[in-house]
Amino acid sequence: MTTQWIDISVPLRSGMVHWPGDPDVTIQRVFDLERGDPCNVSTVSMSLHVGTHMDAPLHYLPNGLSLDRMPPDATIGPCTVIEIANPVSITREELEAHSIESGSRVLFKTRSASRCWSSDQFEEDFVYISTDAAHYLVGCGVRAVGIDYLSVGGYREDGDETHRILLGAGIWIIEGLNLVNIQPGRYELICLPIKVEGSDGAPARALLRPIML
Repeated sequence: MTTQWIDISVPLRSGMVHWPGDPDVTIQRVFDLERGDPCNVSTVSMSLHVGTHMDAPLHYLPNGLSLDRMPPDATIGPCTVIEIANPVSITREELEAHSIESGSRVLFKTRSASRCWSSDQFEEDFVYISTDAAHYLVGCGVRAVGIDYLSVGGYREDGDETHRILLGAGIWIIEGLNLVNIQPGRYELICLPIKVEGSDGAPARALLRPIML
């Protein structure tokens, strides 16, 4: 029996939650069949770091790679979903309890999964990756990490530094995942960003399929 793919992407829509200070998300129908136009055509205005998206090294590193230069297999292949118990941040101590292998892709399900995407108001106290945990992930040699709100780094602390640690080590970042209905375990992952030339980030579509043991 074939296991179905599970969409873990957050739909883009006008007025949705975004990082404070970034542009609002506006999706507008400029040509409309119901108004007598020959077709439907819409425009989108938003940051490249809204909803489910990816960060490129260029996001924080002046000479970093842009997202259109990411090797596709960085975010296609086996991955592990780890459920985080700590209500504040992802810590080295909690990660040490898991066997994180070199070259792996790791997605973190936190308490943010069940609360943050239900509101269009930005949640400042989302669970983030601490700088100590970021250094630990670098030491493990992971290839990609994903998290279930808008940033791997915190709003009040470890924001910029966590990004620089991960991106500086060549770890590709997926942010804004919807993992509310996902159980921890092993999966196949497909996550590809829109190919925007020279981009520091881009919206992405992310899918999981359980690996049957």
